[in-house]
Amino acid sequence: MTARETWPPAPAHTVPPLACSRAFPATAPQVREARRFLAGVLEGCPAADDAILCISELAANSCLHSASGKAGGTFTVRAEIHERDYVWIEVEDSGGPWERRAHPDGRPHGLDIVRALAADSGIDGDPLTGWIVWARIDWQSASGPTR
Repeated sequence: MTARETWPPAPAHTVPPLACSRAFPATAPQVREARRFLAGVLEGCPAADDAILCISELAANSCLHSASGKAGGTFTVRAEIHERDYVWIEVEDSGGPWERRAHPDGRPHGLDIVRALAADSGIDGDPLTGWIVWARIDWQSASGPTR
């Protein structure tokens, strides 16, 4: 066997990501429950604090700014843990118009906070079928961020 045939080395053991999801009624108290849900899933994960803050912002946005906030509406939280690499989180809502709002207080809000904490983030979907807002939070070691 030549060096070319063995390079790059195959990973010793590839662990599939842990994936989970849960739907919540789109009410303000359920944002806390979404945080609690994600905290349980990410227990011991070095990216947990950033991911929980991001999911809080995304869930609150879905309750306040999407059609999910109407009576009986819901939002869905999804997470994938890619061990030692990153955490993928997303919130899916029921759609509605997308309106970017300026905040006169000059502080970051909602998606500004998510963009500051995430290695990458985005918005998929449309007003009719619903929005999926996602973020990738890179894994962090005890010695600091890997970004």
